[in-house]
Amino acid sequence: MSKDLSNYRKSYEKQELLEQHCPESPMELFQTWFANADESDTIEETNAMNISTIGADGFPKNRIVLLKKFTSEGFVFYSNYTSEKGKALEENNQVCLSFFWPGLEQQIIIKGNAVKQAAQESDAYFESRPDGSKLGAWASNQSTVVSSRAELEESLTSFEMKFKEKKIQRPKHWGGYLVKPVSIEFWQGRPNRLHDRIRYRLQKDFSWKIERLAP
Repeated sequence: MSKDLSNYRKSYEKQELLEQHCPESPMELFQTWFANADESDTIEETNAMNISTIGADGFPKNRIVLLKKFTSEGFVFYSNYTSEKGKALEENNQVCLSFFWPGLEQQIIIKGNAVKQAAQESDAYFESRPDGSKLGAWASNQSTVVSSRAELEESLTSFEMKFKEKKIQRPKHWGGYLVKPVSIEFWQGRPNRLHDRIRYRLQKDFSWKIERLAP
C-alpha cells in the first residue's frame, strides 16, 4: 500500500512575526500567542502539547499531554511518576515541548529541564480534579501491560469501593512537573516557505538572546 503526498501544499499567509514585535521575555510572547489561540474558534484544546522524552531504550518518544499552568518559571503538566514517561524523566529530565495551532499557522517549540513540583502544589491541583479523574490516577498503573479493558474497569471499581464516602487522596506516584525552558522558538507560517522563526535562548546571566532562524 502506498500514497503519494507530494502534491499536498498549503500557502501560509495569515500573520507575521518580526523582531520589533518580540518582547524581552519569551514567556510574554507565549502568553500573547496562547491567549490568541484560546480565543480562536479553530482550536479545540489550546493547552494540548506534545512532549518528547528519551527512554531507557535510547529512542525518543512523543505523546500529547495537557499544559495545566504556565508562569515566568515555565510550563506545568501532570503525570504518573512510574509511567514510561516518568521513568524516562528520572533518567534524563531534558525534554522538548511543542504546540501546533494550524488555524493560526503557528507552532512553538520549547527545550527545557523537567523537575517535579513540590508535593503541596500537586496536592492542590489533584484536589481540583473531578472524582473520576482522581480515581483513574489510582486505578491505572500507567504504561504497564494489561490483559483487557475489563481489568482496568475492575480496578476502577475496586478503588470506587475503597474511597466510598472518603476523601480521595493524591497517590504518591502521581504529580506535577515544571519544565524550565532554556530555548523557546516561535514559528509563524509565511508565503513561499519563508517562514518566520524567532528563537529565544537563555543566557548565563538569565537574560534571553533573540535570534532569527532560517526557515
